[in-house]
Amino acid sequence: MNILKAIPVLFVPILLAVSCATPAYIEKDETADFSRYKTYAWIDSDKKEEKGRHMEFMKKHVHEAVNAQLLKEGWREDKSKPDVLISYDMLVEKTTREQSNPVYSMPYRRMFYNPFYRRWGTIYYPSMFMGYDNNTAEVRQGTLTITMVDARTDKTIWQGWTTDDVNSRNVTKKEINSSVNSIFRKFDVVRK
Repeated sequence: MNILKAIPVLFVPILLAVSCATPAYIEKDETADFSRYKTYAWIDSDKKEEKGRHMEFMKKHVHEAVNAQLLKEGWREDKSKPDVLISYDMLVEKTTREQSNPVYSMPYRRMFYNPFYRRWGTIYYPSMFMGYDNNTAEVRQGTLTITMVDARTDKTIWQGWTTDDVNSRNVTKKEINSSVNSIFRKFDVVRK
């Protein structure tokens, strides 16, 4: 009987973790035979702006997170003759978001003298809804895109992306892991 009571307690943290995940989107080539793909290699980016030290850490974190997810799927990294080439793109940009906050009046009390009873009384006026305060806030959003290309045909076979708010210009390891996990939750390739 105690085990039955403990089951809901165990599932609540899992449910909260899944519900807080960022939404991810994928596109895949329906004609691609994913049973042929067992190995992969990373494509190095030639972008000049990716030469900073923080970009090296971000590249390392993305590679580690994707490698861990593909290892769970039974894939392995092979730099000599891969079946699939993988690349990623990270974009962090400033954007504005409309916010609408409810506004309430302040509650107050009023004292009055009652001549009939010859004493002072108090009337309480509760707070009331006054409307909404609309404003815009500037936020940083990071978009992570992971692309898989067939090494023989040079054709894109799978792409997944997600967008989430980031706290700074540099994306942290925790944010990268969360984004990669969200994307690979939808990695539902059918092996024939």
